[in-house]
Amino acid sequence: MRFWPLYGGGLALLQAGLLAGCDRTPEVPAPPPATNTVSSVAATPAPQGPERLILAFGDSLYAGYGLDRGQSLPDALQNRLRKDGINATIVNAGVSGDTSAAGRQRFAFALDNMKRKPDLLLLGLGGNDVLRQISPAETRANMTAMMDEAKRRGIPVMLTGMMAPPNLGREYSSQFNGIWTDLAKTYHATLYPFILDGVIGNAALMQADHVHPNRTGVDRITARVAPLVESALGRSQ
Repeated sequence: MRFWPLYGGGLALLQAGLLAGCDRTPEVPAPPPATNTVSSVAATPAPQGPERLILAFGDSLYAGYGLDRGQSLPDALQNRLRKDGINATIVNAGVSGDTSAAGRQRFAFALDNMKRKPDLLLLGLGGNDVLRQISPAETRANMTAMMDEAKRRGIPVMLTGMMAPPNLGREYSSQFNGIWTDLAKTYHATLYPFILDGVIGNAALMQADHVHPNRTGVDRITARVAPLVESALGRSQ
């Protein structure tokens, strides 16, 4: 994990950047209107074949914080999948500043406002939890509740995980980092362990806040995540 020295050393900057820049919603907001909760990403022409519907549910790393319209991770993933011949439509339900608690509160609402049951759920929360140093037990409970709801509805899940910097302490990091691995095993979900792997700490791939990937960084993440998404869609068929 070559990013750890930069990730750990930059924790204060990460906290200041995300809490000031991202956290524009209450920790547990009321469910927003449907038009603000789920929106189809900008699309390249869809290939022939049955539509594969994906819900991308997360925080600013999904919402595309600091990027122009059409440059978010869900946008890039949809374009990549379509170029690969998969008729994918990704609905972006990323909300900047969301903790796992806020996500848990709006989770069912977002699913209820889909035009049909998604073929795959991309679930990416936890960054704001670690920046607030929320108890890993609380984060685990919130993530488990969302996984339970997805299982109840018969929706396959792919987790894009988060990791705590080591300077928060061995105990906190161990408890926090284990959440996603445990959930993936328990619910037989696909796992990409750390959404910013290979990007964080590289100034050429990050925005000026050193917290969010720029367009090039999003492309790097997409290149790594897309094959897992394609595999998960294949299993869901």
